[in-house]
Amino acid sequence: MNPLEYSEVELPFIEQLQQYGYTYIKGTHLENDRTSKASLVLEKRFASAIQKLNPWIDSTNIDRVVKQFITLQAEDLWHANKTIFDWLFGQGISVMQDVGAGKKNQTVRLFDYEQVENNDFVVAGQITYENAAGKVIPDLVLYINGLPLILIECKSPKLQAEKQLPEGVRQFERYMETNEKLFWYNQMLIVTSRDRARVGTIFAKPQHYGLWKDPYPYTYEESGSDRAQDVMVSGMLRKEAVLDLMRNFIVFDGKVKKLARYQQYRAVNKTMERMTKEKKPSLRGGVVWHTQGSGKSLTMVYLAMKLRRQAALENPMLVIVTDRQDLDDQITKTFQQSGFPNPTQATSVTDLKLQLGKGPGTTVMTLIQKFQGDEEKAFPIISQSENIIVMTDESHRSQYKGFALNMRKALPNATFIGFTGTPIDKKTRSTTGKFGGYIDKYTIEQAVEDGATVAIHYESRLPSLHMKGDTLDELFARTFFEYDEEAREKMQQKYVNDQLLLTAPERMKEVALDIVRHFESRILVNGYKGQVVAISRTAATEYKKLIDQYAMGQFETAVIFSAGQNDTEELRKYHISKEEEKQLIERFKKPFAEDKLALLIVCDKLLTGFDAPIEQVMYLDKPLREHNLLQAIARTNRKYDANKKYGLIVDYFGVSRFLDQALEIFSANDVQGALQSIDDELPRLEQRHRATMRFFDGLGPVQWEESVLRLVEEDVRADFDIAYKRFAESMDKVMPSPKAERFLHDLKRVGTIRQLAKSRFSIDDGMDISDCGEKVRQLVHDYLHAAGIDARDPVSILDVSFQEELQKNTLPETKAAQMEHAIKKEISVRLGEDEVFYTSLKQRVEELLARYKERQLTIFELLERLDAVREEMVDKVSGKTDSGLSYMQEPYYNKLYEVCESRADYELKEIAIEVQQFIEERVTPISDWTSKTDFKRQLTADLKVKLLKKMMNMNDASMLTGYFTALAETQYGKK
Repeated sequence: MNPLEYSEVELPFIEQLQQYGYTYIKGTHLENDRTSKASLVLEKRFASAIQKLNPWIDSTNIDRVVKQFITLQAEDLWHANKTIFDWLFGQGISVMQDVGAGKKNQTVRLFDYEQVENNDFVVAGQITYENAAGKVIPDLVLYINGLPLILIECKSPKLQAEKQLPEGVRQFERYMETNEKLFWYNQMLIVTSRDRARVGTIFAKPQHYGLWKDPYPYTYEESGSDRAQDVMVSGMLRKEAVLDLMRNFIVFDGKVKKLARYQQYRAVNKTMERMTKEKKPSLRGGVVWHTQGSGKSLTMVYLAMKLRRQAALENPMLVIVTDRQDLDDQITKTFQQSGFPNPTQATSVTDLKLQLGKGPGTTVMTLIQKFQGDEEKAFPIISQSENIIVMTDESHRSQYKGFALNMRKALPNATFIGFTGTPIDKKTRSTTGKFGGYIDKYTIEQAVEDGATVAIHYESRLPSLHMKGDTLDELFARTFFEYDEEAREKMQQKYVNDQLLLTAPERMKEVALDIVRHFESRILVNGYKGQVVAISRTAATEYKKLIDQYAMGQFETAVIFSAGQNDTEELRKYHISKEEEKQLIERFKKPFAEDKLALLIVCDKLLTGFDAPIEQVMYLDKPLREHNLLQAIARTNRKYDANKKYGLIVDYFGVSRFLDQALEIFSANDVQGALQSIDDELPRLEQRHRATMRFFDGLGPVQWEESVLRLVEEDVRADFDIAYKRFAESMDKVMPSPKAERFLHDLKRVGTIRQLAKSRFSIDDGMDISDCGEKVRQLVHDYLHAAGIDARDPVSILDVSFQEELQKNTLPETKAAQMEHAIKKEISVRLGEDEVFYTSLKQRVEELLARYKERQLTIFELLERLDAVREEMVDKVSGKTDSGLSYMQEPYYNKLYEVCESRADYELKEIAIEVQQFIEERVTPISDWTSKTDFKRQLTADLKVKLLKKMMNMNDASMLTGYFTALAETQYGKK
């Protein structure tokens, strides 16, 4: 043995365990407890432990149990290890014995978990195991109740740092080749060189051995050292900790034996501490913030295991909630493969209610959407038991809508625990505000530092046409130069979106070719795979065609998206069943040497909850923000093999600015400051509710038109809008607490009134409630649909369907209000075309309204005269004129008539015709004349001279010149 290895590594390990109550015995001194050097179990100690923990058992059955462990028959090492694990920590073992009520199966206790001192803890140094294949001498073996459950390999600190731990793992592999039976019993494999220490399970590769960086529940000061080995021994191998870990924190996930990481162990036990200490359900819950890729699903399994076994909790009902079918399937599969007993997936709303009514011992897996309520009836209370624990996966996404409120109504006394990788957006909402304070945090930086995940690298590969703000604005300005800046902005907002630009054919070809080149040279060459994220399903199918064409058979691709009922025939070609989707995903997860499916092309699916360690790259050609962006890019951060050092995001859209924002929000250290008590917000909610509802005092809940009429005046609408947004903001903070329920109907009602007012009065700002929170927006939009409210988009008075839309209103007051606002809007839009004409119309409308308010006109007379004004506007826009001049000439004549009313009518018409023709001849040959300063200066000077020659005074000529030049820009500045 290397002297330094013993003095610096092995001896401190032994001494620390002795401090925790272990008995140290040299391997050569264990002969009395073993029948031979071939014996792996300390038979006498094992038999003694069985007798101590089961006073009723007879010697025959003790021998039978010992023999069962020593002479196990199994097809291979994996099955042997799993069988013994199940005997020790799973379903257990039993023997037939009469203990006073006849011969029956009696369960044999192999460990005492309540009084850990009743167990026998031994650390054996340099013990020799011999068989026909040779002998092995592990550095240290930890025996608990006579069974060799933990192997420790110590390495000299003098060995090169990067070789220390891998060499220890290779040593275990050599032991396994020589004496496989030693690993039947093994639960943990530890490799240490004092300053480096990692732990794994059988068959784990070196890269999958994990750190143990927290001596929880102790601090570094309490544990006496912050050196890696000392922290690991303190955190994992104290008597109560090691039994807890082996019993509750090891699962067989398929063919992989998984041991919890330190953050999982810490989070579960912190949760258990809160659950047992606090009496009120509202105080027992909280948030576990563990970054993506750090094993949240398994943490939920470990927690469920402990919750089931905690006697004080009396076998609670467990409800596991996700918000998407693929996540529901995935987490159910994780629970099943981990050996968790009887997790049941709710198949429908009705089935969920049935499952939730079953009581203690039930484990229900459900989608949050299955808490779907009936618009006519309140969601029922299903159970008022306090012995219900709800765990929600990715709690930031779905816990802000009506479904979550229904869930809390159905289970009013349940404890809610939220698991998330992206917990808080401090600007709008807070996960902790819904679930309670943080239980545990494990950040992106910690996961990368620990090697739990790989770092994510970012590479920008923006094509020439991309969504970078300045470039787009310039492109738009050059294309639509004849429109002013305000008009261009409105057009851009309405018609130019990401999808339009990102799916330009030439751009897609350029991006697809670049993806293939990059993927083949940088990713596929190392055996890894990737995803392409397109902005739409149509774009995804187009990318598949292009990438397949350019790949020339070097690899395969597949498109995965959710099918729509109204999909085109082209999209239907890519519809696949749920089973086919699963098969594609399984193929994708296989090594490239086994399966050439290497790129999955998606738009929304597989961006969250999808776990494929072989994926190294994500090609992003879609705008993603905040937690959606962080969730998506984390698909690449899973560990796979020793060569996968990082995940890669290749950005064709320009998400870097969004990534910075997302990381700033979700990595902030001051997230505790975002916590806000729901009870603190309730008084403000009540006040804001009242301030909003006062606009409709005296009106019933279905008096829609009468309610809308209360918002006829523009200043009243503005006040209502402010009140509504404040009301919605407070609702956002309180939901999904049932304390918000009594305000829900009014929130839906005023949201509908607001949308109807927008339709009636042609309000340009639209129904902007984006700043009121996702759950409020969802509620109002769902209600508009469910209630069948016809909240129509505004219709122009020039539209042929305007009269038809008008007649849909039943009250004449509503018809008049809608017509008034439609006319005023059209006048404001067209004022520049003929200021004199439209100003005159506006004055007539104001006069009519004043006469109506003074009761000089009835509502029906007002409607008739407003309709006459509308007809005049329709005639004007269609080209009809009262003057006999052309549509283009009449605006000049109207202004001349207003300024020079003393001159003869025929004379003014001649001047109007001459000025209009003069301007048309000068400007039409030059397409961009409005941007040429010198040309406009000369045009103004020549026009002024022309007017002066018509015997006009200088003041009138100057004023008319400015007016006509502006009119010319309206008439001839657009093409």
